[in-house]
Amino acid sequence: MEKKAVNKIEIEGVGKSFDIKGKSVEVLKSIDLDIRKGEFLTIVGASGCGKSTLLRLIAGLDTPTVGEVRVDGKPVAAPSVKTGIIFQEARLFPWLSVEKNIEFGIHEKLDKEEKRAKVAALIDTIGLNGFEKALPKQLSGGMQQRVNIARALINEPDILLLDEPFGALDALTRINMQNEVLKIWSDRKTTMVLITHDIDEAIFLSDRVVILSDKPGVISRQITVPMSKPRDRSNGDFMRIRRFIYNEFFENSDIDYVEYYI
Repeated sequence: MEKKAVNKIEIEGVGKSFDIKGKSVEVLKSIDLDIRKGEFLTIVGASGCGKSTLLRLIAGLDTPTVGEVRVDGKPVAAPSVKTGIIFQEARLFPWLSVEKNIEFGIHEKLDKEEKRAKVAALIDTIGLNGFEKALPKQLSGGMQQRVNIARALINEPDILLLDEPFGALDALTRINMQNEVLKIWSDRKTTMVLITHDIDEAIFLSDRVVILSDKPGVISRQITVPMSKPRDRSNGDFMRIRRFIYNEFFENSDIDYVEYYI
């Protein structure tokens, strides 16, 4: 008998509305989504479709208007150290060094040597050896985001939520950071949920891509990416999935869909 997949995150009948100037505005509607343990899932959609709102609900930073979000079968009622979150801005303390910024995230009661060992291991993981004493202003944008990732990983979370973490980076740094995150996922098998506007990024990283429609956000399509990792962005299967997702966005749009080949 086949063993049933274990769901790490369950989103059932979730809707979210905000009161804006006395008027209720529906941002998310009827979201049903199961995310398996160890899965890398990406959510894509137009600006304002509720992607970041959904991530905040999973993180426990906000609560649904209707429906329920569960982690390990338990309703999410508040933020947890077992769920790390990374935003687009690094949000580092400018007066603290790299190692002190990472150490700040530790919630366990550890002695100095234990803290030092955990921080050193993560600095090695993110490839910033030699920059332990550097301040954020002395780092590039990509290096700052590496520190941000390390701080999110310091408590060894079961879930890592990434809200457009590479959006402000140049193209080459962005690709390097995608590879770093993929390596972390491969080594740790952490359940990851990524929000992005970058369709190539979604296909490169994900086991599954979820497309949210706009106003209010509903799940319009879920696409499994069956290719092994790491992936070749010029591969025919990669390009076919890319074309399919683009068509999902533009087939009912006034925007002309154009496929570029390099």
